[in-house]
Amino acid sequence: MRIGVLTGGGDCPGLNAVIRAVVIAGRTLHGDETLGYLDGWRGVMERRSVPLRPTRVQHLLVRGGTVLGSSRTNPFATDDGPTIAAENLAKDDIDALVAIGGDDTLGVAQRLGAFGVRAVGVPKTIDNDLSGTEVTFGFHTAVETATEAIDRLQTTAESHHRVIVCEVMGRHVGWIATYAGIAGGADEILVPEVPFDVAAVCERIMHRHERGRYSSIVVVSEGALPGTDGDLAAAKAATTSSSVDQFGHAQLGGIGAWLAAEIERRTGYESRHTTLGHIQRGGSPTAYDRVLATRFGVEAVAAVHDGAFGKMVALQAGQIVRVALEEAVGRPKSLDLSLLSEVAAPFFG
Repeated sequence: MRIGVLTGGGDCPGLNAVIRAVVIAGRTLHGDETLGYLDGWRGVMERRSVPLRPTRVQHLLVRGGTVLGSSRTNPFATDDGPTIAAENLAKDDIDALVAIGGDDTLGVAQRLGAFGVRAVGVPKTIDNDLSGTEVTFGFHTAVETATEAIDRLQTTAESHHRVIVCEVMGRHVGWIATYAGIAGGADEILVPEVPFDVAAVCERIMHRHERGRYSSIVVVSEGALPGTDGDLAAAKAATTSSSVDQFGHAQLGGIGAWLAAEIERRTGYESRHTTLGHIQRGGSPTAYDRVLATRFGVEAVAAVHDGAFGKMVALQAGQIVRVALEEAVGRPKSLDLSLLSEVAAPFFG
């Protein structure tokens, strides 16, 4: 078979490991040829691709990012986009397409099924917010990166008796903030699923300082917002960009800076902020993510040869399974709030 492969949306560690697995497993087990589309769906729309052979991908396991490039191109942004995408894949004699991405990328793959595109999805998002799978590759690497940063922030916060707010990724969900916050011993963890009360956060920080703990670490997801009207309006004004991508997503960022300023103003304690941003996306994947990405890639090839199109490979109960793409897209997988209420909360006092 002739298999196309693309990586869409934000990059994350493990993408190259999936590409490597698809190419090598396809060639070794089935004699497949693989064509890599450049820059996600943009490469399909512009018919830009490169042939991928085992010798070209064999060393990609440890490399972060994606050698194919990525973008947030949406073929459905124009009326003729889906038809162009389907026709270009046909011109390239693609028998099946492996789409590696998150909700937007896989949503396009699912919708293109109506235009004759035979696709299998591989879940990718460091936010870990894709339904249908217990975990996505890249998440564990991002958590390790964020945890190391929090460890470093702890020592400098203690040295200067400061409050330090660490902003991590998480547009709709707080998986990274919660895991890294628990692992790094954070004093506050603020997530999009639970609107926070700035006054209550400040009160707890002051209580800790009164008990002799003169530093605090606050971990906040980029999409977290306060619940009270006045604070909410101010926070939104400071964090939301007016420009949006082709999927309608505004660029987020700035809640950490806004919150640190509010904490200092309300408590009088010197406060600083650190935004990890794209540091979480870069670098070599952890061993866990390398293995998971490889398992996903091998199973994607198997799904292609089984004719399981319109499916996404997923991790459930330790096993790699297949779920319908329509079950995986359109509804973010929210945080298990018991991690906050039962595991993290006892350490917030």
